[in-house]
Amino acid sequence: MEYPSSEGNLILPEYGRHVQQMVNHAITIEDREERSRCVRSIVTIMGNMFPHLRDVNDFKHKLWDHVAIMSDFKLDIDFPYEIVDPGKLNAPPDRVPYPANKMRYVHYGSTLEKMIERVADYEEGEERNELIRLIANQMKKCFQSWNKEVVDNRKIFTDLKELSKGKIDLDEENFKLSEPRENYYNNSQNKKYNYKQRKK
Repeated sequence: MEYPSSEGNLILPEYGRHVQQMVNHAITIEDREERSRCVRSIVTIMGNMFPHLRDVNDFKHKLWDHVAIMSDFKLDIDFPYEIVDPGKLNAPPDRVPYPANKMRYVHYGSTLEKMIERVADYEEGEERNELIRLIANQMKKCFQSWNKEVVDNRKIFTDLKELSKGKIDLDEENFKLSEPRENYYNNSQNKKYNYKQRKK
């Protein structure tokens, strides 16, 4: 009795040993036209194994790449796509470039700092004021999640002025920030109250 494992390791296990055997058989077919027809049938079978991926871009291209890989690039046929380069299969991926600029305040994050720089150059008006209010409240939430202490609004205003290079200078008496923990508590109480009302 022969065990499947005696035939060696599968190159792409997700397709199973039967598909690998079909690819191995296709390599031995002498007639080029018949060999090409056989490989097209194999690709169709492989595609039917993953019907949920049919609408994915380049899915068919990937299947032909996989056939070439499973044949150890020994199939002499006219591929409908440019097949992956064998030398690139085991090549390490390109290094991901990380931003060179350093964040002044890590707890605010780079996205928030970029938003501040952008809004600082907006024209004076209601839209600018509303965006500044949203940014300042978000800064307070970020600071509170990092510090876990009571946040002084003056600290937020000072950081906002520094990050905007002096273009955004808020007055504590005229500009009020929301209290994240109070809002959370009030929302929780409201949800409990609404739930009790529905049960009645």
